[in-house]
Amino acid sequence: MKKLFQRLLVAGIFLLCVAARAAPLAVGDAVPAIAANDQHGVAFQFTNGVRFLLIATEMGCSKSANQKLAAAGAGFLEQHHAAYLVDIHTMPAVARVFALPKMRKYPQRIVLVDTADVLTAFPAQPGRVTVLALTPAGRVEKISFWNPAQEPVADYLK
Repeated sequence: MKKLFQRLLVAGIFLLCVAARAAPLAVGDAVPAIAANDQHGVAFQFTNGVRFLLIATEMGCSKSANQKLAAAGAGFLEQHHAAYLVDIHTMPAVARVFALPKMRKYPQRIVLVDTADVLTAFPAQPGRVTVLALTPAGRVEKISFWNPAQEPVADYLK
């Protein structure tokens, strides 16, 4: 009986951990650590100086966002204390051969997230870039969703 209780307790704790991990970030939550490199191979360090995180999880949406951010000019993201993350973990190796050199030509820094579980905690909407406004302590202050094909990005970085 004692072993059965222990097994049920362990299973219950496991399920709670899975359920807690599955819930997307909400206002007030701390942003989890992000380990990734940018398109030039430079490690990205999430610091308290970042006020906005732009997160693209779909290829089509990230292409539109790349074009809009490039049009905004070099230094635009830094001036707005923003970081732009793109989920590439599902990109096939063949596609990377062509996509990465093109990404290196963009003036903005693109943080390439290549691990499936890094962005699972971030909320997402189809066809949109998630924009998290952060407090100075690195907590989520506001969550919005930018449609780069139809909207200017500057409205989201205020």
